[in-house]
Amino acid sequence: MAVPKRRTSRSRTRSRRARWKASPVPLVRVRIDGVEQLVPARLRKAAERGFLR
Repeated sequence: MAVPKRRTSRSRTRSRRARWKASPVPLVRVRIDGVEQLVPARLRKAAERGFLR
């Protein structure tokens, strides 16, 4: 297991964690049972095949 050579300061650790952000998921309009809904792009085919309700 990797061991750090020096202790990282609290401010350095917290500033590194604060910069990390999750990116928003791209949404696509899909018609499910006659109603248009926003679905993540990766689930578009599943919605078209009827796996989503």
